[in-house]
Amino acid sequence: MKIAVTPVTPFHQNCSIIWCERTLHGAVIDPGGDVDAIRRAVTENGVTVDKILLTHAHIDHAGAAEQLSQEFDVSIEGPHLEDQFWIDTLPQQSQRFGFPPARAFTPARWLTQGDEVTFGDERMEVYHCPGHTPGHVIFFHRTAKLAFVGDVLFKGSVGRTDFPRGDHATLIRSITEYLWPLGNDVAFVPGHGPMSTFGEERQSNPFVADQLND
Repeated sequence: MKIAVTPVTPFHQNCSIIWCERTLHGAVIDPGGDVDAIRRAVTENGVTVDKILLTHAHIDHAGAAEQLSQEFDVSIEGPHLEDQFWIDTLPQQSQRFGFPPARAFTPARWLTQGDEVTFGDERMEVYHCPGHTPGHVIFFHRTAKLAFVGDVLFKGSVGRTDFPRGDHATLIRSITEYLWPLGNDVAFVPGHGPMSTFGEERQSNPFVADQLND
């Protein structure tokens, strides 16, 4: 699997273009905006986009999902059904944060714990990790030992939980029960900022380091 990360929107959200090296078929994860930059990354890497994948439905992650799904004539998969209310408010979110107008939509496929998503010869596991939003999911490529975690976990921090239906205790439980068992050597692309590994965060993250639970 190959990956190109393109920061988009004024929030510098990490939109990931991922693809199968053999077939060049792939997916776009969390297209929050800056459609021209996403298109350019897709074209430069020769990727045929098969689907849009969403970790959650905040505007900086999902704002351009409907537009790109129509342009590429592909379906949207994710997030979990519990984020429907966030999708329904995308037009209001775009106005509130000064984003280009965003359209609400219904994903072709809601995702939940134990699902898989595929592109080309590749497949990724889906884990439902609520807390930042109730319908947040993460994507894990077991062979590449790479996870796309949206706003669940960051290098040195964790996702905000002060939005509607956010919950800090639930977020911490999602991280420790679903992310840590995947392995310390798993690298992850967060929704914002630099990559890290689960092992590094277990050692040094001031919110979820192992010593906090000793």
